[in-house]
Amino acid sequence: MLFEGDNVYIAGLTGMSGAGKTTACEVFEDHGFHIIDCDIVSREVVEKGRPALSEIAAEFGSDVITPDGVLDRKKLGSIVFGSREKLDRLNALIYPYITFEIIRKIRNISESGGNLLLLDAPTLFESGADALCDTVVSVTADIKKCSERIMKRDGLTIEQAEKRLSSQHGAEFYRERSRFCAENTGTREEFVRNLSVIAEEIKSLVLN
Repeated sequence: MLFEGDNVYIAGLTGMSGAGKTTACEVFEDHGFHIIDCDIVSREVVEKGRPALSEIAAEFGSDVITPDGVLDRKKLGSIVFGSREKLDRLNALIYPYITFEIIRKIRNISESGGNLLLLDAPTLFESGADALCDTVVSVTADIKKCSERIMKRDGLTIEQAEKRLSSQHGAEFYRERSRFCAENTGTREEFVRNLSVIAEEIKSLVLN
């Protein structure tokens, strides 16, 4: 448990881009887990006027901010994706803000009586957010399937999809660091069944 006296069990969800984290969230929610989407949190902390946005502009240049004062995500993405060094620099800037907001949301869920929580965090390990979790679930798939999914989802070319994936970790990285791993290599129904088994096993850990 993250906080002494809190009756909340936190499962961290991470894995490869395009491997099926959205489906995993849907399955865990169906099994009674509250979801914290760290992608949404990461957008909230760089909204117009927030301190993190000023730090990003200072690090990567004022042209990553639009004339309206909001983050130009495509321009920033073109700078950091494909460069591990620049991506690491960006992450180092925003992770403290993200972690603070995650902890606030966990507190709110706990205080409202929720005791099962899924922290959907693509950069769970890189950010150190795994330290907030009681267990970790990862989702993986082969590179080709991941590329196809993010091309369809984000409207990317094959080159852009491969560039994005090249800046991320492979399946083995997640398998080695997770208690549970759901491989999205077959049908959607098989993937959902596997995730349901994992969700129920985690619930049994909490109840027992």
